[in-house]
Amino acid sequence: MSVAVLVAPYFQENTLRYLEALADLPGVRAVVVSSDPAERLPPELFKRLAGHFRVANCMDGGQLAQACKTIGRSVGPVKRLLGVLEQLQVPLAEAREIVGIPGMHARAARNFRDKAQMKKVLREAGLPCARSRLIENDEDAWKLTEEVGFPIIVKPVDGLGSRATWRIANEVELRNALKSLKPSLDRPLQGEEFVLGSEHTCETVTVQGRPVWHSGTHYLPGPLEVLENPWIQYCVLLPREADLPMFRDFWPINTAALTALGMETGLSHMEWFVRRDGTPCISEVGARPPGVQIMPLMSLAHETDMVADWVKLMVKGEFEGPERKWSVGAAFLRGQGAGKRVKGVYGLERADDLMGQYVVEKSLPRVGQARADGYEGEGWVIVKAPDTATCRQALKDLVTRVRVELE
Repeated sequence: MSVAVLVAPYFQENTLRYLEALADLPGVRAVVVSSDPAERLPPELFKRLAGHFRVANCMDGGQLAQACKTIGRSVGPVKRLLGVLEQLQVPLAEAREIVGIPGMHARAARNFRDKAQMKKVLREAGLPCARSRLIENDEDAWKLTEEVGFPIIVKPVDGLGSRATWRIANEVELRNALKSLKPSLDRPLQGEEFVLGSEHTCETVTVQGRPVWHSGTHYLPGPLEVLENPWIQYCVLLPREADLPMFRDFWPINTAALTALGMETGLSHMEWFVRRDGTPCISEVGARPPGVQIMPLMSLAHETDMVADWVKLMVKGEFEGPERKWSVGAAFLRGQGAGKRVKGVYGLERADDLMGQYVVEKSLPRVGQARADGYEGEGWVIVKAPDTATCRQALKDLVTRVRVELE
């Protein structure tokens, strides 16, 4: 039996699902490396593992490499090393190189993780993406505005999606942002033009450098607008049609980008725009499973378990492309107001009367619940329908009728 190691910094609910899938994979001895002690694992899951190894910092490639060497002596040579989080991809790749484990290595991992490097690679490949500049000082930021005008986007080069992203509309806002962010050689920023248009995703399974399966979603609206407007209850819609023209036309661009960045075997998550003039524009891409409930959406739409499918892909290099059978979507319920706790949740009964038949999963806000830290909000509802129009309407009904108030 081969040894496969999942790095899970902390034993959160979502991470445990991936660990369970690894433990269930036939012919594999599953091992976990974590900063959490073994006592925090569910007892039944712990019994199914071949080992638990604790490190002080899972984001340190050297510590991960040392853990793999120890596992090699006590359990068996590590054949696969994997992890779900965006922040893990570079240290995982560094550890693979040190120990000699197959999989994505550091150069490609940095292409995906460092947004400035990513845009450089994409531009050199002749692919459409927002005009950008690495900002290491104030002068770099002002040069960018001379090139693209206002507004601009400023974010960390190793950011996660739209988190810690600033949209800067004028000179005053730029001066304030530079005073706050203090870009430097050691802590540069990624600056780029603000793209107007609709935003979408493209999820791709690649095996040995060849794309074998695609999926895609619509953001309603885009994440940056959501971040700037805390009152917006937004949605992610996965259409019933697996080969809509807009997605089909974008696939060659997606494939060329993944090739340029160095994708070998794995599941990627690309965010991209259709500009107002109809042209496509790559926003960014991660070499890891997507967030904002897209994994469960893909599972429901294709009647499969995408978590188990991803684990099998990463460990055995195998993927059986499932057929699209449903349209699904997630509505994110976000608290209104400047408060720190949920005061009340209104409209749920009326919403349930209207689209209850389509609701398949939900995590509803509770009175007294603390305000969420992330932009996914205090709760969510997933709906499934036989056609895209019905699914879209159910999502619209949810976000327009349900109101979460904070105090």
